[in-house]
Amino acid sequence: MTDSPMPSPPFPSPDNAALKVVVGNAIAAVNRGEATAEEAILHAAVHGWYEGHIQGEDECPGCDFRGGLPKNATRG
Repeated sequence: MTDSPMPSPPFPSPDNAALKVVVGNAIAAVNRGEATAEEAILHAAVHGWYEGHIQGEDECPGCDFRGGLPKNATRG
């Protein structure tokens, strides 16, 4: 048991297929000279956050936790 206000581990999980694609594309963009490291990191962070949101909703339907205080959220 954990004291974490979240009902599950962080999302997306490190083995999430969509996250792997996002990170792989960011690395490739830097290697091809299409983006700076900063641009690639920002792009991957935003898209990774979004993929985490999707996975989190799939894992906990009905949850409304949005980063506020745990007393302001319901879980499932």
